[in-house]
Amino acid sequence: MTPRLDYFSIAPKLLHPMLALEQAVASSGLEHSLIELVKIRVSLINGCAFCLDMHTRDAMKAGETLERLFLLGAWREAACYTPRERAALAWAEALTMVAVTHAPDTDYDDLRPHFEDEEIVKLSLVITTINAWNRLAIGFRSVPARAVPAA
Repeated sequence: MTPRLDYFSIAPKLLHPMLALEQAVASSGLEHSLIELVKIRVSLINGCAFCLDMHTRDAMKAGETLERLFLLGAWREAACYTPRERAALAWAEALTMVAVTHAPDTDYDDLRPHFEDEEIVKLSLVITTINAWNRLAIGFRSVPARAVPAA
């Protein structure tokens, strides 16, 4: 796949708010592992190879296990995720596919035992931010830096 254009080089000032939001999310107080799991799950749904490459590597560097990364696409059937992570992953799916799901009350209600109100806002911003990055990377055909074409 050939990249369409390098949006970072072309419009760096326009990306400053996105980068600031990314920094705010990273320093929000949510667990780094939870943030990475959500970013990976959303990127799986959207099919964003660039973000999948980046966030699986970041998660592994932070100590995430391969088992949990491999099972993320089927997290509902895997026992290795905490109830808090499960609630976050369900909310990530609901917001990512909002045109279909309309963010069901059940998914929102499932957050309440595991997240304070402010954490729900923070989590929703993580989901919103990675969805925006996915759309930029997919739209402009960003290629993972370490991707090697199949022979």
